[in-house]
Amino acid sequence: MTAATDETKGDGKRRDDGPSRLEKFRAAHPWFDHLVRAGTRYTDHHGDHYAAAITFFSILSLVPLLMIAFAVAGYVLFFNPNLLNEIKEAITAAVPPNLADTINPIIDQAIAQRNTVAGFGLLAALYSGIGWMTNLREALSEQWAQAPDPPALPKRLMFDLLSLLGLGVALVGSFAITGLVSGFAGDFLNLIGLGDEPWAQVLLRVLGIALALVADFAVFLWVIARLPRQHTPLRSAVRAAILGAIGFEVLKQIMTFYLGAVTNSPSGAVFGSLLGLLVFINFVSRFVLFVTAWAATAEGVEEKEAPVSVPGPAVIRPEVVVHSGPTGAAAAGLVGAGLVTGLLGGRLLGRRR
Repeated sequence: MTAATDETKGDGKRRDDGPSRLEKFRAAHPWFDHLVRAGTRYTDHHGDHYAAAITFFSILSLVPLLMIAFAVAGYVLFFNPNLLNEIKEAITAAVPPNLADTINPIIDQAIAQRNTVAGFGLLAALYSGIGWMTNLREALSEQWAQAPDPPALPKRLMFDLLSLLGLGVALVGSFAITGLVSGFAGDFLNLIGLGDEPWAQVLLRVLGIALALVADFAVFLWVIARLPRQHTPLRSAVRAAILGAIGFEVLKQIMTFYLGAVTNSPSGAVFGSLLGLLVFINFVSRFVLFVTAWAATAEGVEEKEAPVSVPGPAVIRPEVVVHSGPTGAAAAGLVGAGLVTGLLGGRLLGRRR
Protein backbone atom coordinates (compact mmCIF):
# COMPACT_ATOMS: atom_id res chain seq x y z
CA MET A 1 0.00 0.00 0.00
CA THR A 2 1.22 3.47 -0.78
CA ALA A 3 1.32 6.38 1.60
CA ALA A 4 -1.18 8.27 -0.55
CA THR A 5 -3.81 5.56 -0.17
CA ASP A 6 -3.17 4.80 3.50
CA GLU A 7 -2.80 8.36 4.75
CA THR A 8 -5.19 8.82 7.68
CA LYS A 9 -6.08 11.45 10.19
CA GLY A 10 -5.21 11.31 13.85
CA ASP A 11 -8.62 9.84 14.74
CA GLY A 12 -8.05 6.83 12.49
CA LYS A 13 -10.44 7.97 9.74
CA ARG A 14 -9.39 8.13 6.11
CA ARG A 15 -8.41 11.62 4.92
CA ASP A 16 -10.66 13.06 2.24
CA ASP A 17 -8.92 13.73 -1.09
CA GLY A 18 -10.83 17.03 -1.39
CA PRO A 19 -13.31 18.25 -3.99
CA SER A 20 -12.84 17.40 -7.65
CA ARG A 21 -12.13 19.95 -10.36
CA LEU A 22 -15.77 19.95 -11.38
CA GLU A 23 -16.88 20.59 -7.80
CA LYS A 24 -14.35 23.42 -7.46
CA PHE A 25 -15.54 24.98 -10.72
CA ARG A 26 -19.16 24.73 -9.60
CA ALA A 27 -18.30 26.31 -6.27
CA ALA A 28 -16.45 29.15 -7.97
CA HIS A 29 -19.13 29.80 -10.61
CA PRO A 30 -22.69 29.78 -9.24
CA TRP A 31 -24.20 30.11 -12.73
CA PHE A 32 -22.52 26.87 -13.80
CA ASP A 33 -23.64 25.14 -10.62
CA HIS A 34 -27.20 26.26 -11.34
CA LEU A 35 -26.90 24.96 -14.91
CA VAL A 36 -25.72 21.55 -13.70
CA ARG A 37 -28.52 21.33 -11.15
CA ALA A 38 -31.08 22.24 -13.81
CA GLY A 39 -29.71 19.60 -16.17
CA THR A 40 -29.83 17.00 -13.40
CA ARG A 41 -33.42 17.96 -12.56
CA TYR A 42 -34.37 17.77 -16.25
CA THR A 43 -32.83 14.31 -16.66
CA ASP A 44 -34.09 12.85 -13.36
CA HIS A 45 -37.65 14.01 -14.07
CA HIS A 46 -37.85 12.47 -17.57
CA GLY A 47 -37.60 15.67 -19.59
CA ASP A 48 -36.84 13.95 -22.90
CA HIS A 49 -39.77 11.53 -22.55
CA TYR A 50 -42.25 14.32 -21.89
CA ALA A 51 -40.79 16.37 -24.75
CA ALA A 52 -41.39 13.40 -27.09
CA ALA A 53 -45.02 13.18 -25.96
CA ILE A 54 -45.54 16.91 -26.48
CA THR A 55 -43.99 16.65 -29.95
CA PHE A 56 -46.29 13.76 -30.88
CA PHE A 57 -49.46 15.61 -29.93
CA SER A 58 -48.16 18.76 -31.64
CA ILE A 59 -47.72 16.92 -34.94
CA LEU A 60 -51.05 15.17 -34.41
CA SER A 61 -52.72 18.56 -34.08
CA LEU A 62 -51.53 19.65 -37.52
CA VAL A 63 -54.03 17.42 -39.36
CA PRO A 64 -57.20 18.87 -37.76
CA LEU A 65 -55.76 22.37 -38.07
CA LEU A 66 -55.29 21.79 -41.81
CA MET A 67 -58.87 20.50 -42.00
CA ILE A 68 -60.11 23.66 -40.29
CA ALA A 69 -58.02 25.78 -42.66
CA PHE A 70 -59.53 24.03 -45.68
CA ALA A 71 -63.01 24.50 -44.23
CA VAL A 72 -62.37 28.21 -43.68
CA ALA A 73 -61.14 28.48 -47.26
CA GLY A 74 -64.34 26.71 -48.38
CA TYR A 75 -66.50 29.21 -46.51
CA VAL A 76 -64.56 32.12 -48.00
CA LEU A 77 -64.96 30.79 -51.54
CA PHE A 78 -68.64 29.96 -50.97
CA PHE A 79 -69.44 33.53 -49.93
CA ASN A 80 -67.17 35.03 -52.61
CA PRO A 81 -68.11 33.51 -55.99
CA ASN A 82 -65.98 36.00 -57.89
CA LEU A 83 -62.84 34.80 -56.11
CA LEU A 84 -63.84 31.19 -56.79
CA ASN A 85 -64.22 31.91 -60.50
CA GLU A 86 -60.83 33.62 -60.57
CA ILE A 87 -59.20 30.59 -58.94
CA LYS A 88 -60.84 28.21 -61.43
CA GLU A 89 -59.77 30.36 -64.36
CA ALA A 90 -56.21 30.47 -63.03
CA ILE A 91 -56.18 26.67 -62.65
CA THR A 92 -57.58 26.21 -66.17
CA ALA A 93 -54.91 28.47 -67.62
CA ALA A 94 -52.04 26.91 -65.68
CA VAL A 95 -52.69 23.16 -66.15
CA PRO A 96 -53.62 20.97 -69.13
CA PRO A 97 -57.34 20.97 -70.04
CA ASN A 98 -57.94 17.38 -68.95
CA LEU A 99 -56.37 18.04 -65.54
CA ALA A 100 -58.42 21.22 -65.08
CA ASP A 101 -61.62 19.24 -65.66
CA THR A 102 -60.53 16.99 -62.77
CA ILE A 103 -59.39 19.67 -60.31
CA ASN A 104 -62.33 22.06 -60.58
CA PRO A 105 -64.96 19.46 -59.52
CA ILE A 106 -62.76 18.58 -56.54
CA ILE A 107 -62.80 22.24 -55.48
CA ASP A 108 -66.59 22.33 -55.81
CA GLN A 109 -66.92 19.16 -53.76
CA ALA A 110 -64.60 20.52 -51.04
CA ILE A 111 -66.69 23.68 -50.81
CA ALA A 112 -69.89 21.63 -50.63
CA GLN A 113 -68.50 19.51 -47.75
CA ARG A 114 -67.10 22.42 -45.77
CA ASN A 115 -69.48 21.84 -42.84
CA THR A 116 -68.46 18.18 -42.47
CA VAL A 117 -64.76 18.98 -42.75
CA ALA A 118 -65.08 21.78 -40.19
CA GLY A 119 -66.98 19.55 -37.75
CA PHE A 120 -64.49 16.66 -37.91
CA GLY A 121 -61.60 19.12 -37.80
CA LEU A 122 -62.91 20.83 -34.67
CA LEU A 123 -63.50 17.51 -32.88
CA ALA A 124 -60.07 16.19 -33.81
CA ALA A 125 -58.44 19.50 -32.86
CA LEU A 126 -60.23 19.42 -29.49
CA TYR A 127 -59.01 15.86 -28.79
CA SER A 128 -55.42 16.45 -29.86
CA GLY A 129 -55.30 19.90 -28.24
CA ILE A 130 -56.44 18.62 -24.85
CA GLY A 131 -53.96 15.75 -25.10
CA TRP A 132 -51.19 18.22 -25.92
CA MET A 133 -52.10 20.48 -23.00
CA THR A 134 -52.39 17.53 -20.60
CA ASN A 135 -48.90 16.31 -21.47
CA LEU A 136 -47.49 19.83 -21.26
CA ARG A 137 -48.99 20.47 -17.81
CA GLU A 138 -47.86 17.07 -16.52
CA ALA A 139 -44.34 17.70 -17.85
CA LEU A 140 -44.12 21.13 -16.23
CA SER A 141 -45.47 19.78 -12.93
CA GLU A 142 -42.87 17.02 -13.05
CA GLN A 143 -40.03 19.54 -13.48
CA TRP A 144 -41.34 21.44 -10.46
CA ALA A 145 -41.33 18.09 -8.57
CA GLN A 146 -44.97 18.48 -7.66
CA ALA A 147 -46.80 15.54 -6.18
CA PRO A 148 -48.57 13.49 -8.89
CA ASP A 149 -52.07 14.20 -7.58
CA PRO A 150 -54.14 15.29 -10.63
CA PRO A 151 -57.79 16.23 -10.11
CA ALA A 152 -60.70 14.08 -11.20
CA LEU A 153 -61.02 13.41 -14.94
CA PRO A 154 -63.90 15.84 -15.74
CA LYS A 155 -62.28 18.63 -13.72
CA ARG A 156 -58.88 17.94 -15.27
CA LEU A 157 -60.28 18.01 -18.81
CA MET A 158 -62.07 21.28 -18.10
CA PHE A 159 -58.91 22.89 -16.66
CA ASP A 160 -56.82 21.63 -19.58
CA LEU A 161 -59.34 22.99 -22.09
CA LEU A 162 -59.37 26.41 -20.41
CA SER A 163 -55.56 26.40 -20.27
CA LEU A 164 -55.42 25.50 -23.96
CA LEU A 165 -57.73 28.36 -24.87
CA GLY A 166 -55.79 30.76 -22.65
CA LEU A 167 -52.44 29.76 -24.16
CA GLY A 168 -53.88 30.06 -27.67
CA VAL A 169 -55.19 33.56 -26.96
CA ALA A 170 -51.84 34.55 -25.42
CA LEU A 171 -49.86 33.29 -28.42
CA VAL A 172 -52.19 34.88 -30.96
CA GLY A 173 -52.22 38.14 -29.01
CA SER A 174 -48.43 38.27 -28.70
CA PHE A 175 -47.85 37.64 -32.40
CA ALA A 176 -50.63 40.04 -33.37
CA ILE A 177 -49.19 42.83 -31.22
CA THR A 178 -45.74 42.25 -32.65
CA GLY A 179 -47.04 42.26 -36.23
CA LEU A 180 -49.27 45.31 -35.78
CA VAL A 181 -46.61 47.39 -34.07
CA SER A 182 -43.97 46.39 -36.63
CA GLY A 183 -46.34 47.20 -39.49
CA PHE A 184 -47.27 50.51 -37.93
CA ALA A 185 -43.59 51.37 -37.49
CA GLY A 186 -42.94 50.56 -41.15
CA ASP A 187 -45.83 52.72 -42.31
CA PHE A 188 -44.63 55.52 -40.05
CA LEU A 189 -41.12 55.36 -41.55
CA ASN A 190 -42.58 55.47 -45.05
CA LEU A 191 -44.76 58.40 -44.06
CA ILE A 192 -41.83 60.51 -42.89
CA GLY A 193 -39.68 59.44 -45.86
CA LEU A 194 -37.24 57.15 -44.02
CA GLY A 195 -38.54 53.83 -45.33
CA ASP A 196 -35.58 53.35 -47.73
CA GLU A 197 -32.87 54.38 -45.27
CA PRO A 198 -30.63 51.43 -44.20
CA TRP A 199 -30.29 52.62 -40.62
CA ALA A 200 -34.08 53.00 -40.36
CA GLN A 201 -34.57 49.44 -41.63
CA VAL A 202 -32.04 48.17 -39.09
CA LEU A 203 -33.85 50.09 -36.37
CA LEU A 204 -37.15 48.58 -37.48
CA ARG A 205 -35.59 45.11 -37.36
CA VAL A 206 -34.29 45.71 -33.84
CA LEU A 207 -37.73 46.98 -32.80
CA GLY A 208 -39.35 43.81 -34.16
CA ILE A 209 -36.91 41.60 -32.23
CA ALA A 210 -37.47 43.61 -29.04
CA LEU A 211 -41.24 43.30 -29.35
CA ALA A 212 -40.89 39.56 -30.03
CA LEU A 213 -38.75 39.19 -26.89
CA VAL A 214 -41.34 41.00 -24.78
CA ALA A 215 -44.14 38.82 -26.15
CA ASP A 216 -42.09 35.64 -25.65
CA PHE A 217 -41.26 36.71 -22.09
CA ALA A 218 -44.94 37.10 -21.23
CA VAL A 219 -45.81 33.70 -22.71
CA PHE A 220 -42.89 31.91 -21.00
CA LEU A 221 -43.69 33.54 -17.67
CA TRP A 222 -47.26 32.28 -17.85
CA VAL A 223 -46.24 28.81 -19.03
CA ILE A 224 -43.60 28.29 -16.35
CA ALA A 225 -45.51 29.69 -13.38
CA ARG A 226 -49.20 29.12 -14.18
CA LEU A 227 -49.49 26.01 -16.34
CA PRO A 228 -48.24 23.47 -13.76
CA ARG A 229 -50.95 21.71 -11.73
CA GLN A 230 -49.97 23.79 -8.72
CA HIS A 231 -49.27 27.45 -9.48
CA THR A 232 -45.82 28.75 -8.53
CA PRO A 233 -44.84 32.32 -7.58
CA LEU A 234 -44.21 34.57 -10.57
CA ARG A 235 -41.02 35.98 -9.05
CA SER A 236 -39.40 32.54 -9.16
CA ALA A 237 -40.00 32.33 -12.91
CA VAL A 238 -39.00 35.83 -14.06
CA ARG A 239 -35.35 35.04 -14.80
CA ALA A 240 -36.30 31.75 -16.40
CA ALA A 241 -38.81 33.56 -18.62
CA ILE A 242 -36.11 36.00 -19.74
CA LEU A 243 -33.81 33.09 -20.56
CA GLY A 244 -36.66 31.34 -22.36
CA ALA A 245 -37.53 34.39 -24.47
CA ILE A 246 -33.93 34.88 -25.61
CA GLY A 247 -33.39 31.18 -26.29
CA PHE A 248 -36.66 30.90 -28.22
CA GLU A 249 -35.67 33.75 -30.54
CA VAL A 250 -32.28 32.10 -31.09
CA LEU A 251 -34.02 28.80 -31.93
CA LYS A 252 -36.29 30.57 -34.41
CA GLN A 253 -33.31 32.12 -36.19
CA ILE A 254 -31.45 28.79 -36.29
CA MET A 255 -34.49 26.98 -37.67
CA THR A 256 -34.91 29.66 -40.35
CA PHE A 257 -31.40 28.96 -41.67
CA TYR A 258 -31.91 25.20 -41.21
CA LEU A 259 -35.10 25.12 -43.26
CA GLY A 260 -33.48 27.23 -45.95
CA ALA A 261 -30.60 24.76 -46.20
CA VAL A 262 -32.76 21.63 -46.10
CA THR A 263 -35.33 22.66 -48.70
CA ASN A 264 -32.70 23.30 -51.37
CA SER A 265 -32.45 19.61 -52.28
CA PRO A 266 -35.23 17.81 -54.23
CA SER A 267 -36.01 15.45 -51.34
CA GLY A 268 -35.85 18.32 -48.88
CA ALA A 269 -38.40 20.28 -50.91
CA VAL A 270 -40.90 17.46 -50.27
CA PHE A 271 -40.08 16.38 -46.71
CA GLY A 272 -37.82 19.18 -45.49
CA SER A 273 -40.58 21.40 -44.15
CA LEU A 274 -42.25 18.58 -42.21
CA LEU A 275 -38.97 17.28 -40.79
CA GLY A 276 -37.86 20.80 -39.94
CA LEU A 277 -41.14 21.45 -38.13
CA LEU A 278 -40.76 18.16 -36.24
CA VAL A 279 -37.22 19.02 -35.16
CA PHE A 280 -38.22 22.56 -34.20
CA ILE A 281 -41.15 21.43 -32.04
CA ASN A 282 -39.00 18.83 -30.28
CA PHE A 283 -36.22 21.32 -29.54
CA VAL A 284 -38.73 23.91 -28.30
CA SER A 285 -40.40 21.31 -26.05
CA ARG A 286 -37.06 20.31 -24.54
CA PHE A 287 -36.05 23.92 -24.12
CA VAL A 288 -39.30 24.84 -22.33
CA LEU A 289 -38.90 21.93 -19.90
CA PHE A 290 -35.22 22.74 -19.30
CA VAL A 291 -36.05 26.39 -18.58
CA THR A 292 -38.71 25.21 -16.13
CA ALA A 293 -36.14 22.96 -14.44
CA TRP A 294 -33.80 25.96 -14.30
CA ALA A 295 -36.52 27.98 -12.55
CA ALA A 296 -37.27 25.12 -10.14
CA THR A 297 -33.61 24.79 -9.08
CA ALA A 298 -32.95 28.51 -8.55
CA GLU A 299 -31.64 29.74 -5.22
CA GLY A 300 -34.40 30.41 -2.71
CA VAL A 301 -36.98 28.23 -4.45
CA GLU A 302 -38.53 25.81 -2.00
CA GLU A 303 -38.07 22.22 -3.03
CA LYS A 304 -41.30 20.33 -3.49
CA GLU A 305 -40.17 16.79 -3.99
CA ALA A 306 -42.95 14.29 -4.28
CA PRO A 307 -43.42 12.56 -0.93
CA VAL A 308 -42.49 8.91 -0.73
CA SER A 309 -45.43 6.80 0.33
CA VAL A 310 -44.79 5.04 3.62
CA PRO A 311 -46.28 1.56 3.95
CA GLY A 312 -48.74 0.97 6.76
CA PRO A 313 -47.84 -0.92 9.92
CA ALA A 314 -47.50 -4.66 9.60
CA VAL A 315 -50.36 -6.65 11.13
CA ILE A 316 -49.59 -10.20 12.25
CA ARG A 317 -52.64 -12.43 12.43
CA PRO A 318 -51.86 -16.02 13.40
CA GLU A 319 -54.17 -18.48 11.70
CA VAL A 320 -54.95 -21.77 13.43
CA VAL A 321 -56.80 -24.41 11.40
CA VAL A 322 -58.33 -27.39 13.25
CA HIS A 323 -59.20 -30.50 11.23
CA SER A 324 -61.76 -32.91 12.65
CA GLY A 325 -60.89 -35.64 10.15
CA PRO A 326 -58.17 -36.64 7.71
CA THR A 327 -56.70 -34.05 5.40
CA GLY A 328 -57.56 -33.87 1.71
CA ALA A 329 -54.45 -35.78 0.66
CA ALA A 330 -55.03 -38.49 3.27
CA ALA A 331 -58.66 -38.89 2.19
CA ALA A 332 -57.66 -39.23 -1.45
CA GLY A 333 -55.10 -41.88 -0.47
CA LEU A 334 -57.67 -43.89 1.49
CA VAL A 335 -60.15 -43.79 -1.39
CA GLY A 336 -57.47 -44.99 -3.82
CA ALA A 337 -56.44 -47.82 -1.50
CA GLY A 338 -60.08 -48.90 -1.16
CA LEU A 339 -60.53 -49.05 -4.93
CA VAL A 340 -57.39 -51.15 -5.40
CA THR A 341 -58.43 -53.52 -2.60
CA GLY A 342 -61.91 -53.91 -4.11
CA LEU A 343 -60.52 -54.77 -7.56
CA LEU A 344 -58.07 -57.35 -6.18
CA GLY A 345 -60.79 -58.96 -4.06
CA GLY A 346 -63.14 -59.18 -7.03
CA ARG A 347 -60.53 -61.02 -9.14
CA LEU A 348 -59.73 -63.52 -6.37
CA LEU A 349 -63.40 -64.39 -5.89
CA GLY A 350 -63.84 -64.82 -9.63
CA ARG A 351 -60.96 -67.35 -9.85
CA ARG A 352 -62.33 -69.49 -6.97
CA ARG A 353 -65.65 -69.81 -8.67
